[in-house]
Amino acid sequence: MIPEGVPVSIRLNPFKGLDGPEGKQVPWSPYGMLLESRPSFTTDPLFHAGCYYVQDSSAMFPGHLLRRELARMGNPSNLRVLDLCAAPGGKTTDLAASLREVCGDAFTLISNEVIRQRASVLAQNAAIWGDPAVTVISADPSLIGAELPGFFDIILADVPCSGEGMFRKDPRAREEWSPELVDLCAARQKRILSDVWPALREGGVLIYSTCTYEDAENDCNLRWAAETLGGRILDPEEGFAAYGVKVTDCGNLLRDGEVPGEGQWAGALVKTSAAGTCRYPDLSRFRALWHGAPAPEAKGKDLVPHPDSALSIFFDKHSYPCAELDLSTALHFLHRDSIVLPDAPLGYNVVTFRGHPLGFVKNLGKRCNNLHPAGRRILKDV
Repeated sequence: MIPEGVPVSIRLNPFKGLDGPEGKQVPWSPYGMLLESRPSFTTDPLFHAGCYYVQDSSAMFPGHLLRRELARMGNPSNLRVLDLCAAPGGKTTDLAASLREVCGDAFTLISNEVIRQRASVLAQNAAIWGDPAVTVISADPSLIGAELPGFFDIILADVPCSGEGMFRKDPRAREEWSPELVDLCAARQKRILSDVWPALREGGVLIYSTCTYEDAENDCNLRWAAETLGGRILDPEEGFAAYGVKVTDCGNLLRDGEVPGEGQWAGALVKTSAAGTCRYPDLSRFRALWHGAPAPEAKGKDLVPHPDSALSIFFDKHSYPCAELDLSTALHFLHRDSIVLPDAPLGYNVVTFRGHPLGFVKNLGKRCNNLHPAGRRILKDV
C-alpha cells in the first residue's frame, strides 16, 4: 500500500495517442504527468492498453539526461542503447519513446535485467508498451561487456542501491538500511560498471543513477568510473533548481519532500578510454525474453493471433474485425471472463476501449474465447 501523501505520477505513451489521466506536467519529462490523486489503475483499461506507464516523477530524470545527450549528439539515428538494470520497465519505456521520437525506426534498445523473475515482469511491461525496437534479455553485465565490445552508444545504469530515496514510499527500505549496506552497494555498483564498461564505445555516454542520497554510491562512484575506467563527467543540470533539483559535484540530486516525487540521483559521463569493436554482434547469444510480438500461430485450421500484437504501436486495427467495448465489458475481458459480442462477426476479433486495442477474442456466437494472457488478468473482482 502506498502511504497517503506520496505523489503519484504517470508518463503517457506518445505513440498511443497521449490518452490517460490528466495532470500537471513533470518539469523534466514532456509526457510525465503529476496527478492530484491516485486513481484505480487496475480498473483503467487504458493502463492495460499501454497508453501510459505509472512511474515516479523523480525516476523520469534519467530519461531527461538521455534526451539532453541526444540533443548534444545532434539527434543521430541508428543508435544502440542499453538499459542495464531495467526492471520493472519505467526507464525502458521512457527511453523507447524518446529514442523513437528522435530516431524513428532506426534504433536498438536492449533492456536487461539479471534477475530472471524481475526480467519476466520487464518483458510483460515492454510488451504492453508496445515498441518492437525493444529487446528484453536477462544477462550478467560481465557477459554483455565481454560479448559486445564497443557496441553501445549509450548505457543507462540505474544500479541497485541502499534505497534511502524510497524510505517514505517503502518502510521496508528503511528497516533494511545500514552503513554496511551502503558499503556493499557501493562495491557492487563499481563491479557492475567495470563489467559492462567494455560494451560502451569510445565517445559513448554512461547515464548513472540510483535512488539513494549516499555520496559513496553517487558522486564518488561516478568520479571513480571517470578516473579508473576512463571518462569525462558531464555537467549537471542547472535548470531545475526552482523545482527542488539540487546540483552535486557530479550530478543532480532529487530529494523527497523537495521535489514532487521520491529520491533519485543521476549523473552522466562520456567514455574517453578506448573500446573494442563489435563488428558482427550475435545477439542470439542473449536469448530474448521479448522482442516484438510473434506472428500468428497455426493451430489446426486456425491462424491464432498473438495477444502482444494488438498492443504494438504499429498494430493495424483494420487487420481484424474490431469490437469496441464499454468500460464494464472491457474490465470483464481483462478479468479473462467469457464475454458476449452479438454484433461482432464470428472468428477472431480485436477488442478495443476508446479506440485502443486491448487484445483478441474468438467470437463463437453465444460466447467468446478470451485470448487475454492469464499472467496479465485483473485479479480484482470487476
